[in-house]
Amino acid sequence: MKTKAAVLLGPGEPFKIMELELDPPGPGEVLIKYTAAGLCHSDLHLTDGDLPPRYPIVGGHEGSGIIEEVGPGVTKVKPGDHVVCSFIPNCGTCRYCSTGRQNLCDMGATILEGSMPDGTFRFHGPDGEDFGAMCMLGTFSEYSTISQHSVVKVDDWLPLETAVLVGCGVPSGWGTAVNAGNLRPGDTAVIYGIGGLGINAVQGAVSAGCKYVVVVDPIEMKRNAAMKMGATHAFATAEEAAEKVNELTWGQGADAALILVGTVDKEVVSNATAIIGKGGRVVITGLANPAELTVQVSGTDLTLNQKTIMGTLFGSMNPQYDIIRLLRLYDAGELKLDELVTQRYTLDEVNQGYEDLRSGQNIRGVIDHAK
Repeated sequence: MKTKAAVLLGPGEPFKIMELELDPPGPGEVLIKYTAAGLCHSDLHLTDGDLPPRYPIVGGHEGSGIIEEVGPGVTKVKPGDHVVCSFIPNCGTCRYCSTGRQNLCDMGATILEGSMPDGTFRFHGPDGEDFGAMCMLGTFSEYSTISQHSVVKVDDWLPLETAVLVGCGVPSGWGTAVNAGNLRPGDTAVIYGIGGLGINAVQGAVSAGCKYVVVVDPIEMKRNAAMKMGATHAFATAEEAAEKVNELTWGQGADAALILVGTVDKEVVSNATAIIGKGGRVVITGLANPAELTVQVSGTDLTLNQKTIMGTLFGSMNPQYDIIRLLRLYDAGELKLDELVTQRYTLDEVNQGYEDLRSGQNIRGVIDHAK
């Protein structure tokens, strides 16, 4: 079949709307009709060349939709099921899945290559050229053929155009605070970067019972949004935040510093390491060019003060369980999702959506495939 998709042909280029050929689902695969796709900053890393994939590639890795068709051997879902996609597939049987770390599943090895786990592709250009799919999903397309291990069946009554957010931004941010950050009641947390992930780290820190949730972001709109989500203090600079945290904790420092900026650099890592106290944790969720050395701090500071710097993927969540858990929290009114969406776009407006993200106008933009 044919499908319209937003494609990256190379670094430094905008998304191009193209009509592609799409293969039907093979063994263990499903055909999905996407309902919505989130405009996550990670796709900008592909555009900018900071996280170079194999080009050409269909963008988008945060998606929700309805199963249209299933291939041989598919047991997880059936046609008509409503699903949210996990940008990390999870097989359930590899070393990591079987030890409760689905976010590290071995099937995620080809997410930047854009191929299926067997190395083949489902999108093809006019001349037969293979097109990859971001994170094996390619949610910036009307339809896609993906692995059954990349979908999580959700309750039919939940709005898919809102549920889409728990495919990446919400679990990655919420889990950064609750799981990787190990925040507990009474703790002080500092969050750098209030975008689609950072705003959910705020929700996670509040859910964990933190006494103080301090956010750092240069954009006033984002600071105000964080305060509405439960942050206790908001600052434009790391220096202002450090001064306040020192006052709030009587010089003890924060318990955890969470880095969710769009592009991680040495400065934010140094600031985060300095703001935590003895036994504190720095958690890095944001990305940067893998060739850049972004963690350069004093090893003596880490040793003498027993500080920890760690990374986390997907908020150290287990997609098959935690996507459902977060949606149940939303359904119970204990997790805000609707408030996260700043603006909705058509697929043809994908580049405008990313311009709005770059200019600081969006917390989270969403492509509505039905528009």
